[in-house]
Amino acid sequence: MKIIDVEAIILQAKNDYATPTDEKEANGVKYCMLLKVTTDEGIVGWSDVETSPHVAAAAVNAPSTGMRMMEGFRHLLIGEDPFDVEKIWDKLYQGTIYYGRRGVAMQLMSGFDIAFHDIIGKAIGRPVCQLLGGARRDRIKAYASTLFRPTPDGMKFACEHYLERGFKAVKFGWGGFGEDRKNDRERVAAARQILGPDVTLMIDAGWHLHRSARNVVDTIRDIECFDIFWYEDFLPPDCYDGYARVKDSGVTVRLAAGEQEATAFGFRDLIERGRVDIVQPDLSRCGGFSQIRRISWEADRAGIDVCPHAWLTDLLTAASLHVNAWLPRSLYLEYNVSANPMLREIIQNPITLEADGTLRVPDAPGLGIEIDESAIARYRVA
Repeated sequence: MKIIDVEAIILQAKNDYATPTDEKEANGVKYCMLLKVTTDEGIVGWSDVETSPHVAAAAVNAPSTGMRMMEGFRHLLIGEDPFDVEKIWDKLYQGTIYYGRRGVAMQLMSGFDIAFHDIIGKAIGRPVCQLLGGARRDRIKAYASTLFRPTPDGMKFACEHYLERGFKAVKFGWGGFGEDRKNDRERVAAARQILGPDVTLMIDAGWHLHRSARNVVDTIRDIECFDIFWYEDFLPPDCYDGYARVKDSGVTVRLAAGEQEATAFGFRDLIERGRVDIVQPDLSRCGGFSQIRRISWEADRAGIDVCPHAWLTDLLTAASLHVNAWLPRSLYLEYNVSANPMLREIIQNPITLEADGTLRVPDAPGLGIEIDESAIARYRVA
């Protein structure tokens, strides 16, 4: 089997991705990248990639330089056998190393790795979780992943909505969190009031604000009485020593991070220096399935948990479900609840929440997700 074509597809939604100004759901991403890999046997692999699509498309379509260290992805991939996932991973890493190692290049490597596993699973008639080593479970607890609403009343309205949909866990993030400690506490208190004692509540503080470790500790102590399951991404991704300082403060909430980390090497630094309780590799950023195995080993070695970040289309949701099925321990899976029809309409068999608040692991070959190419054509801009 050989790769004969690679497409970097850019989709555009109608609305900008903006922080909610009332109780309504955020629109979610305005642009979305899909990777389509076609083989000479007619099997097609797909992935989405959470990145800057226009920048990533340029890297896919860039010409060969002859240097073998700053090549376009198309040049590196055409003619390769998608079964050779780790061999290709190394080729891409070396072939883009002058402009890569992290960022867009690593995100594309991640997406292609996912697409290759999709192809392999389809070729042999097995779901990806079996390629990883076998499924330990067929359902995964889901949490609604959303943005903070601006007021306590808006938080209450949102929580009531998620409970009605059947979620047993909810994560609020960003949305101005960290700008006003009093308002932050009131919003978290409002969420806990409506969710009650039996529904899990997580907080994604967002690393974009210029916080100090001490500021983080003060904020956590303001809200940890509301039974926060984890506190996520509260410092810049490379601030490992800052994460450790928060850990050393004695806060009781679990500390989580890693959605922008990549490779097992990077996660080893986050685990050993940052000393977080939960790592959150995003399959479309961390290096794909080929790296998630190694990342899981690093977490096992340290005795901490892995909970994939997954905030895009059902392609990433499905890929992450396969990982959660295979992991020795599974906490939750992130479920994107943004009000963006583009992310749903391009999928023929969308992943839906079960009555018990879980997501079923796809059991069809590959990722188990079918793409609606007519819907892609409606949203495609490049």
